[in-house]
Amino acid sequence: MPYATHPPDDYEAMLDAVGVDDPDDLFDIPERVRFDDSYGIDAHSEPEARAAIEDLLAASADTTEFLGGGHFSHYVPSVVDHLSLRSEFLTSYTQYQPEIAQGFLQALFEYQSMLVELTGLEIANCSMYDRATALGETALLAARVRQVDGDRVLLPDTTPERRRSVVENYAIGADLTIETYPTTEGAVDVDGLEATLDEDALLVVASSPTAHGVIEENLAAVGDLADDHGALFCVDSDPVALSVLRPPAADGADVVVGDAGVLGLPTTYGMGLGLFACREEFLRQVPGRLVGVSEDAAEQRAYTLTLQTREQHIRRERATSNICTNQAWVALRAAIHAAWLGPDGFVDLAETCTTGITDLTARIDDLPGYRAPVHDAHHFREALVATERPAADVAADLRDHDVAVDVVEHDSEAYLSVCVTDVNADATGALVDAMADVGGAR
Repeated sequence: MPYATHPPDDYEAMLDAVGVDDPDDLFDIPERVRFDDSYGIDAHSEPEARAAIEDLLAASADTTEFLGGGHFSHYVPSVVDHLSLRSEFLTSYTQYQPEIAQGFLQALFEYQSMLVELTGLEIANCSMYDRATALGETALLAARVRQVDGDRVLLPDTTPERRRSVVENYAIGADLTIETYPTTEGAVDVDGLEATLDEDALLVVASSPTAHGVIEENLAAVGDLADDHGALFCVDSDPVALSVLRPPAADGADVVVGDAGVLGLPTTYGMGLGLFACREEFLRQVPGRLVGVSEDAAEQRAYTLTLQTREQHIRRERATSNICTNQAWVALRAAIHAAWLGPDGFVDLAETCTTGITDLTARIDDLPGYRAPVHDAHHFREALVATERPAADVAADLRDHDVAVDVVEHDSEAYLSVCVTDVNADATGALVDAMADVGGAR
């Protein structure tokens, strides 16, 4: 609160209460990293600061994004903000005291129940940072529960490097080896996967939709291959896609991970909400925490944290994870958004993501110098576009037309990647016009 001033007497009283003469005495900052210079920022009143920021934002380009790449923006209804910003939710950082956090705990239980229904698995938790850490925790779970020795975690070769690097960091402590298997037309190359599998395979991961937006049609075959070699099978997805896809458990998935932050959050360019669900037999191997239902002293339905396996709660040697922070408030927002959508709203949103990208790629494909989609498959939200000119040059030219698309490297080629959701669906015509103007032909 930089503009909420303290009277001098209050200021001195607070310093006296904590036993210091200056607020700087509260911080032990080593000299070698201490900044003693001036920032060169003039002081402004609150109205002046607001006006300066508004002027700065007004001068910014009004760019429409078609980026995707694992971070998807869906319309977040206002009820999500109005409810989640209530003080009883914002101040309940962790729900250790069930007697004063029943409402929050119930919302988290509903969030878990939503994931169970969408994935077809029996157990879901509510405390994962993002999809990459959920995948890393899956690798560690596999190392703990697999009955046969093995250390190889197999990811599709389309896995983004930023996600793979997180899994590799997780793997170091458990002496696991992270490898990739081939894909074709953006989906699993079943024969190529089978050729890479042996008894050392610990975990096989497949995505649907894939990193290129392709809906994976070979999940059952991948699940069978993993089972034949004694490996666990993990499917990477998200709640909106799962609302129209077959539950991964039906294809043999032991674990489902992904980003539940597609609900309740706008595009945050990094922050997410990790989805993690698994079979009931792995109940005591789940990282993070679980909310369960019990009864209070009056035999009324009550909610509580029934399982906490983080090392801050139990002995380190018995802990399943060292995850420390809490995504409960983000999960609360996802639960509110899901309840607002309801089953029909989920399906309507998912259909926008399928028809939107299908229609867009068909229009792009009619333009000279473009081929879309690159992969001959069904797509969800996003797809790759081939260009005769260097993709990076086309993307830069599109920026000048106030539209932003991504550039993706795959098989030593660079492609444009376009993404359609309910947020930008009305602007696809402007994207097509801009692509026609800049041209994809040499």
